[in-house]
Amino acid sequence: MSRAEMDALGWDSCDVILITGDAYIDHPSFGMALVGRLLEAQGYRVGIISQPDWLSVDAFRALGRPNLYFGVTAGNMDSMVNRYTSERKIRSDDAYTPNGEPNKRPDRAVVVYAQRAREAYADTNVVIGSIEASLRRIAHYDYWSDKVRRSVLPDSKADILIFGNAERALVELTHRVAAGEPIKSIRDLRGTAFMVPSGWKPGPDWAEANSTRVDTPGRVEAHPDPYEMKDKAAASCATSDGANGGGAEPVAKPVLILSREERQAALREIRDKTVVRLPSYEMVSTDPVLYAHASRVLHLEANPGNARALVQAHGERDVWLNPPPLPLAMDEMDGVYDMNYARAPHPIYGKAKIPAWDMIRFSVNIMRGCFGGCTFCSITEHEGRIIQSRSEPSILREIELIRDKTKGFTGTISDLGGPTANMYRLACKDKKIEESCRRLSCVYPTICSNLGTDHSKLIQLYRKARAIPGVKKILVSSGLRYDLAVRSPEYVKELVTHHVGGLLKIAPEHSETGPLSKMMKPGMGAYEEFKKLFDKFSKEAGKEQYLIPYFIAAHPGTTDEDMLNLALWLKKHDFRLDQVQNFMPTPMALATTMYHTRKNPLRKVTADSEAVETVRSGKIRRLHKAFLRYHDPANWDILREGLHRMGRADLIGNGEQHLVPRATPGVLGNGAGKAGFDRQKETPTVNQLAKKFGQNKPRAGAAVQRTPVSRAAPVRGPAAPARKGGATVARSGRK
Repeated sequence: MSRAEMDALGWDSCDVILITGDAYIDHPSFGMALVGRLLEAQGYRVGIISQPDWLSVDAFRALGRPNLYFGVTAGNMDSMVNRYTSERKIRSDDAYTPNGEPNKRPDRAVVVYAQRAREAYADTNVVIGSIEASLRRIAHYDYWSDKVRRSVLPDSKADILIFGNAERALVELTHRVAAGEPIKSIRDLRGTAFMVPSGWKPGPDWAEANSTRVDTPGRVEAHPDPYEMKDKAAASCATSDGANGGGAEPVAKPVLILSREERQAALREIRDKTVVRLPSYEMVSTDPVLYAHASRVLHLEANPGNARALVQAHGERDVWLNPPPLPLAMDEMDGVYDMNYARAPHPIYGKAKIPAWDMIRFSVNIMRGCFGGCTFCSITEHEGRIIQSRSEPSILREIELIRDKTKGFTGTISDLGGPTANMYRLACKDKKIEESCRRLSCVYPTICSNLGTDHSKLIQLYRKARAIPGVKKILVSSGLRYDLAVRSPEYVKELVTHHVGGLLKIAPEHSETGPLSKMMKPGMGAYEEFKKLFDKFSKEAGKEQYLIPYFIAAHPGTTDEDMLNLALWLKKHDFRLDQVQNFMPTPMALATTMYHTRKNPLRKVTADSEAVETVRSGKIRRLHKAFLRYHDPANWDILREGLHRMGRADLIGNGEQHLVPRATPGVLGNGAGKAGFDRQKETPTVNQLAKKFGQNKPRAGAAVQRTPVSRAAPVRGPAAPARKGGATVARSGRK
């Protein structure tokens, strides 16, 4: 990180210099550490410039000119999600900065850092990557400027963009540049994007398919019936010798019959040499239907087994996207996580507290990816739908390393999971089916019959992990997909009995069919099924345990009536949310497409196709948020106004059947009375429960249910598929 450290190592220069918007923490949960150690293991000298002062070029010259390239990232989160709330207000802190200090990174950090790196050394290669670059690789709607922006490539002036899980592409790119190959000639790496002249193709044998023929937007014309019998023009009946009757015998043509395998191989070869042209930036920036169409096609071309290259014009040049990277095999995943990490922040930070490090220092990531396909979540676009799992020995070794080397360890692993806690080693039952599948989700609208849901390997991992000497408790704090968990009651019992530290975070997101269908989330039936199992096994274990569910307000597809019904559901089940947050549209997500275009990209998009209810007005967004905190006196004025407008004034009053009281607090004599306040005092808040069980403060959107407590009858709570707010993933509405 400094010239002094380079001198101590005997380095006169760095081969690669990584620039990041985060504090440098040498741990595999932090992207720059993982990339740095990966390149170091390949024999390269790696420097890291952390949170540079972007107002001057001097900070970007701190380690000199890199021999190969600058690697640029905004950090573990998209810089705009990191810096702004869902209401576009500046956040007061930054979890990835020493002492949580805000404003240590610029807006759209990838663009700013890349431009400064180019300014520092004009002839040096610039490579961009990580989640910010990955989610902005094509023209995308930008919530913070409320417009469609260009791909990050032309704005950053980078030579190449690496998206998704970048290990393979990064290692090969580095070796080839080190061997003297010009970076602008490296065009065959999966998981990379770059700028090319208009109409460029990798070779003469490549074909181009227009996306509007792949998935037609607008009016669909009827196809001619090939079996229709009618008189044809004379030319259409001509034989091969040009005769039109006249006694000429027709030429017999053999019918070629291929086996299924031969036919699939031929189609695969064609797909491998076909690029799909998306509507240009100029077109999608002005036409919502074409934007939604382009978003749909991009997501349909996301399976590494069958995805084609994509190209999108930006002015007189094209942005070319190669197919997504192939998932890492288990031994490759082990290699990434078994490298020699210091497992601590860099000493330069001294005793400063880095909140993100405090959150994950005793947690272990066991897998990557998610096949849930939730439309508001960025995991699919970044990590992919195919689960990549570490081996059992690798995970157990990391737990032992935490026990032996991480300061402050008291015997509790705070989280053993990943983006989705219980997808470890789950996969399609047939590799060929997996490679040909184009479903957006393996679990919506129902769990695919080809998906393996056996949790036995995860149960075995849990048992071995908690048997490690010196480990007192292994917790699974979040990321549970409950509709999968109920397929294995044995797993739920194992989880509830041994791995819930009082609170288990889950994410139903909503109670109503309308918004759930736009989220691609299961209905409340699966939630109720999991809740019964959770209650049953908590009671059998004699434990007081709570489910902490999350909900999203103002998601596309949500009406005022939907939010009212959710509030009534919360009241019926005696839930009281501590903190809530509205939906935040993040780049490239399908829900963001719905927000921007008011079209549903989950189905074929046409000018007349389904319109999606979208909450954009600040006042309505505040109302939807207030419904989630119906019990908060600060929200009663806006709720009363909203209920009057909706014709539901019958829900205003001081009885148990009412949602809000007639009067605001402050003057109890005006009718607020006991019914308006006492239940609120009786119900424990989520933050109070988190403190009670010694856990971190839950995310926005968390709720808790109050039920009479006893050791024999533990507190009950709801459940639903939750996702881990992991260090590498930015998801809409949360960080």
